[in-house]
Amino acid sequence: MSDALTELEADIRADLAMIAHPGAAWLDPKIGPDGKPALDVLIIGAGQSGIAIGFGLMRSRVSNILLLDKAAEGKEGPWLTYARMPTLRSPKDYTGPDLDIPSLTYQSWHEARFGKQSWQELGLIERGHWAEYLLWLRRTIGLPVRNGCELLDIAPASNGLLAARVKRADGVETLYARKIVLATGQEGMGDWIIPEQLRDLPASSVATVADDIDFEKLRGKRVAVIGAGASAFDNAATALEAGAAEVHLLCRRAQIQVIQPYRWLTFRGFLRHLSDLDDAWRWRFMRTILEMREGFPQPTYDRCARHAKFTLHEGAPVEAARETGKGVELQTPRGAIAADFVICGTGIDMNFAGRGELSGFAGNIATWADRYQPPEGERNQRLGRFPYLADDYAFTERVAGETPWISDIHLFAIASSMSFGPSGSSINAMTTAVPKLVHGLTRGLFRADVARHWASLSAYDVPQAVVTRPARRSGETR
Repeated sequence: MSDALTELEADIRADLAMIAHPGAAWLDPKIGPDGKPALDVLIIGAGQSGIAIGFGLMRSRVSNILLLDKAAEGKEGPWLTYARMPTLRSPKDYTGPDLDIPSLTYQSWHEARFGKQSWQELGLIERGHWAEYLLWLRRTIGLPVRNGCELLDIAPASNGLLAARVKRADGVETLYARKIVLATGQEGMGDWIIPEQLRDLPASSVATVADDIDFEKLRGKRVAVIGAGASAFDNAATALEAGAAEVHLLCRRAQIQVIQPYRWLTFRGFLRHLSDLDDAWRWRFMRTILEMREGFPQPTYDRCARHAKFTLHEGAPVEAARETGKGVELQTPRGAIAADFVICGTGIDMNFAGRGELSGFAGNIATWADRYQPPEGERNQRLGRFPYLADDYAFTERVAGETPWISDIHLFAIASSMSFGPSGSSINAMTTAVPKLVHGLTRGLFRADVARHWASLSAYDVPQAVVTRPARRSGETR
């Protein structure tokens, strides 16, 4: 480790010690059915969101926590797997997992790692460096993380606890916790979409942008990419750079979307208070933003456009697809497009029952369609399938009383967007979204223990001072 990083870590310890008030422990662990103390909070996912949530809880003196991630250490999140852009798209000075501690920002780490001049010259953050920073951050603040652990299911347990069955390399164990947070990023509540028109094609011919694609095998091949968001362009560019013979990007819109709504909404008022609005306003804002989809920046487009083998097709939704003797044929209003391989960049749809960890109670998770009926001109069936969350990010019941325990399962993922706006998958929202979630978690833990706190106060008899009085002399009166 460099001297600069060692010095930075010493500064971090000093900063955190300086703002540690109040330091009093306030939670007594509950005992699980196995006779062992249960966790106060179990966090599923140790990527950027899980790290920030764990850090926020520790700063709130909730230290009996554990983070689980099914990936190997350092491979959490998309950064070293299916993220295929050279750099993050957020401006370099956006803060996030640091939770407003200057010494924990990416800038502080970058300057210690590469020097202040490097930061001044930096345009956008390299995604590999972001992954390295996140791993350093988690280690520096001392988060308890277990990798190679996959959540199988969640069920109620005795004493008001939740039981999480977890698969490890050496078998399956059950962990008990008072609360569970699903910090599962993109696919926490659903599946990556393969359009219905493509579902009968051979599996070897179709992938989603999140799949492990061997792009070297696409050298000399014809590739079609469905969708026109940033991830679709990233995959098109990766195929071109791998030597694809042709790459066709199919955009359903008559004109490609170049406006980025996520740049508009990056201000504290929206990020902090969208969730305080009524359902009509929340739906109106988020429907507009999510229907626009996330735009792409100029470098992302240029990365494709510089290749003569790249063709953008606007007004070209896929109407039908069939296998031919020479590959795949996609029918669009602009004509047929021949391809050897198709990559779908068409987003994620909600499918609670398709998630094993949710399958036991998926049918009673309330959705936006269960809670709010928008005016006819604002309806959207896909967005209506998003979960309708309580003000602490907890699941709510579709039918009250059937699964009351799901109010202790909190969702911090892209599927939180309809209820909270950008939160569980957005760097620039963390500094407002994570404190709101942590506040909700600690509020629930405190309320559940209110009788114990009252008993503690009632029994509190620690004197703060010793009062002494001078002895009276004979004949003195007061």
